[in-house]
Formats: sequence, C-alpha cells, structure tokens
Amino acid sequence: MNFDEAFKTNKETWNQKVDAHTDSDFYFLEGFKAGKSSLNTYELDAIGDVSGKSLLHLQCHFGQDTLSWSRMGATCTGVDLSDKAVALAQQLNDELKQDASFVCCNVLDTSQHVNETFDVVFTSYGTIGWLPDLKPWAQMISERLKDGGTFYIVDFHPIVWMYDYTTGKSVMKYAYHHKGAIYEEYEGTYADDKAKIISKEYGWNHSLSEVIQSLIAAGLRIDLFNEMDASPYDVFPDLEQNKDGLYELKDKMYPLLFEIKATKKVAR
Repeated sequence: MNFDEAFKTNKETWNQKVDAHTDSDFYFLEGFKAGKSSLNTYELDAIGDVSGKSLLHLQCHFGQDTLSWSRMGATCTGVDLSDKAVALAQQLNDELKQDASFVCCNVLDTSQHVNETFDVVFTSYGTIGWLPDLKPWAQMISERLKDGGTFYIVDFHPIVWMYDYTTGKSVMKYAYHHKGAIYEEYEGTYADDKAKIISKEYGWNHSLSEVIQSLIAAGLRIDLFNEMDASPYDVFPDLEQNKDGLYELKDKMYPLLFEIKATKKVAR
C-alpha cells in the first residue's frame, strides 16, 4: 500500500484530535499547567532520575509527558507527526517556562531532523501501532541514543489489538500475527467518545517478538521486559478500576500492557 497516503490520513486525524483532547478530562490540561505530572508509575519507576540527562520523546502528541520530564530536570526534545500538536506543545513549553524543544516529522524520519544523541529515548501508550515496520524505527532509536544510553517503551499489549473496539464492544477480529494495514473509521476519540470528529486511521499490529527482535537487531541489549494486567487508562470496554487506581479486565484473561527497557551497546 501507499504508506505516504496512510501517514497523511493519520496526520489529518491527529490534527483534528488536538482540540478535542485539550478540552477533555483525559488530558486534564488545566491541572497539568498547575503542576500535575502526566507520567505514570511504570515509566517513572523504570527510567528513574532524569535530572541532568538529555531525553528524546517519540510520538509526544502535544507534549505533556515531554514537559513532565522537563520539569524533572531533563533536557527534552519531543517529536510528533501532527503540526498542530507540536505547535501547542511549544506554546505550553513557553507558557510553563520550560526549555524543551519540539520537532514535527514522521517518527521514522527523526534522524533527518534531529542530529543530537540522547541519554534516554522514551515512547509510551499507543505509539508503535502507527508504524508499518519496526526495523527502521529501532534503527532510528539506536542512531539517536548515546553509547550506553537507555531506551524505554511502555505500550498496549499486542493481544489488545486483536480486538475491534469501534462498536463500543470488544470483538476479536485480527490474528496475533496480522499482516498488512488495519483501517478504522469511527466518531470520537479515546479521550472523548462524544467528540464531534471522525477519526480515520491506519494502523499495524506488531507481535512482542517483532518488537524485541527489532531492538536487538539494531544493537540494543534488552534489560527489562514485563507484561502487565493493569493500565493507567480506561480506554477499552469492560475495564474495572483496582485498588491502585489502575484499570484491568474483570477476568484478567490477558495483559493490557508491556514494557521494555534496553541499553545501546557500547561500540568496541
């Protein structure tokens, strides 16, 4: 298929989502401006202290996580496909008097727009499903990491994407090793299902072996791998909140998230 057309469609949809997301409770923008962090326990525990470190945030949307890391003392660069999201991220950076920078580009083209290398490369919650092939993604991550630098991803488990949610129910529809693009069209967004926009999206499913092997092939050493039952976000049907304020399937039949922490091997 024509990936350029798919990326164009996705960019148009994400540009539409910006206004709906900034007005949503999901993104709690006023609370964020007042000092509330958008980061969750998983990434905070895995990455740890970022004070004095350089950090590249891939697929940053309008920059809340980027700026949360910046508030913690990191020197941050955020990358996103949506020019409208990047413009808002820069506006928030200026308003909050942070020193983050933001770049609008397809994440696969990051190395064409960003020359620096970083101590940490970070991406989270709904990112790799927008990419048709993880090999160039992993290679770009390796290019942007310093020797000995840390890559961390926390994202939705590939079993989650075997289901179609466009009807408001969980309907198993796709194979675990599904090949090719998945096109969906629906009203609203994950942050506000009543938003008056039509989301038109191309996505691709990736198995855990594809994620892990892509990173290994790009020269990264896997240091941490976990699958988790509980998500910070109530974005799928039939989830219930646990005692920690996270969301789980009632029957816990499969994990909702996975996380990987990896290190770029030092060149000999």
